[in-house]
Amino acid sequence: MATETENGVADAAHGAAEASGAGMPQLEFSTFGNQIFWLVVALVIIFFVLSKIALPRIAGVLAERQGTITNDLAAAEELKQKAVDAEEAYKKALADARTEANKIVADAKAEIQSDLDAAQAKADAEIAAKTAESEKAISEIRAGALESATEVAKDTTKEILAAMGFSADAKTVDAAVSERIKG
Repeated sequence: MATETENGVADAAHGAAEASGAGMPQLEFSTFGNQIFWLVVALVIIFFVLSKIALPRIAGVLAERQGTITNDLAAAEELKQKAVDAEEAYKKALADARTEANKIVADAKAEIQSDLDAAQAKADAEIAAKTAESEKAISEIRAGALESATEVAKDTTKEILAAMGFSADAKTVDAAVSERIKG
């Protein structure tokens, strides 16, 4: 019976606590010591897990990421320098090519001019030779024409005088025609 009485007292106390509205066991002052102990234990475990496992991994990832960024920046700077060097080499090659092209053009112009001068000199010589030849032929034709005209004039004069009934000797006709031709 004593146990029944104790059970009844415990039930009554429990019922009275429920009736008084104590509610959440975490807010009971009698368990604060226990709760604070387990809170500290949980925080210490979380701290050690984070500091020994998670934070080193995060730090490693951050360090790797920083190293990658640094390497990428260094590679980009190196590539930029190579591009600048390549551009300078291109500009130098372009300037050299232009200089060489100008030299080739000048040489070609000089060669063409010398060929032109030689061809012009040759043409001038040929023209001079043909002109001299033509002048010689013209002077021969003039001389021949003058001679022929003189002969024709002498013959015509003799024929005209003979047709008119005059007789003249060849010497007189030659002298008269020569005098008339001279002017």
